[in-house]
Amino acid sequence: MSARELTVLGTSSAVPTPRRNHNGYFLRWDGHGILFDPGEGTQRQMRAAGLSAHDITRICITHFHGDHSLGLPGTIQRISRDGVPHRVPVAHPAQGAAYFERLRHATAFHDTARIVPQPVAGDGACPLGETDLRITALPLEHSLPCYGYRIAEPDGWRMLPDRLTAHGVTGPLISLLQRQGWVDAPDGHRVALADCAQPRPGQVMAFVMDTADCPGAVELARGADLLVIESTYLDSEEHLAASHGHLTARQAGRVAARAGARSVVLTHISERYGAEHDPLFLEQAAQEFDGTLTLAQDLDRVPVPARTG
Repeated sequence: MSARELTVLGTSSAVPTPRRNHNGYFLRWDGHGILFDPGEGTQRQMRAAGLSAHDITRICITHFHGDHSLGLPGTIQRISRDGVPHRVPVAHPAQGAAYFERLRHATAFHDTARIVPQPVAGDGACPLGETDLRITALPLEHSLPCYGYRIAEPDGWRMLPDRLTAHGVTGPLISLLQRQGWVDAPDGHRVALADCAQPRPGQVMAFVMDTADCPGAVELARGADLLVIESTYLDSEEHLAASHGHLTARQAGRVAARAGARSVVLTHISERYGAEHDPLFLEQAAQEFDGTLTLAQDLDRVPVPARTG
C-alpha cells in the first residue's frame, strides 16, 4: 500500500517556542502531498523532515492568522525556485482573498509557480475535488472566517474469497467484476459485485484548526480514521478558549467522541505551556475520548490508521 502519513511541521499557536514551531502539517496520501496551514518556518521544517517543494500537490489554508499562513510566501517562492512543474491548488476562505493575494505576491521573485486559488465560502460543504479523493471544506467558528478540511477516500468493496469461489468467479473475472460491477460466470449466470463483496468505507483524515466547539468541527471529524485538531488550552484556561474561539484539550476530545473518530492528534498548543504540561493534554482529552490519542511534537510522523473492515 502507498504511504498515507501525516508529518507534523509545527505545533505551536500564535507564538513559536524553542520546541514548537508555528503551524504546518504535511499529509502524504498516495500520490498527493497536501500542506495544511504553513506558518513561519515551514520551509526549514520541511527540509528537516526530508520533504521538498516537489512533494506539495495542494495547499489548504484554514484562515489568515499569521501562525497559519505567514509561511505561504516562502513556500510559493520555493515552489518557483525549485522549478515545480505541476499545478498547486491553494484552498482558502474566500473572505480572505485580499490576504491571499498579498501573501502570494509578498516580495519580488522569479515567479514560475503554477498556483491555482480555490476560495471556499458559504455555510455548507465545499467540495474541492481530486479524481481519487473527496476533499471537502466546512466552516468553523473562530474570530475570523475559518474552514476545516476533510480528506476522504471513496468507499470501495472488500472481496470475499468464499463467495467468489461459490459463484465460480476466478482469475481475470475478479478484476472485471470490480471494474464494471457484474460478470457472467462460466456457467452463464450473472454475478453482481454485491454477491461477492462487502462495502469497505474509505479512509478519512480531518483537519480542524482554530475553532470553538461547533457542528462543523463534528461533521468534519465524522468517522475519521485520523483527526488533527487544535487543543490550545487546558481546563484551567477554558475561559480563554471561550473568548478567543479555541478548544481546550478536553473539548477536542469531546468533539472526537461525538464524531466517532478513531485516532486523534492534539496540536496548536499555547506558548504558555512547557513540556511538564504535556501529560495533562492527553489526560484531559482522554476523559472525553477513549480512542488513540497523540500529543503532536514537531517533526512527528503519524500514519493514517488502516481500515480494519
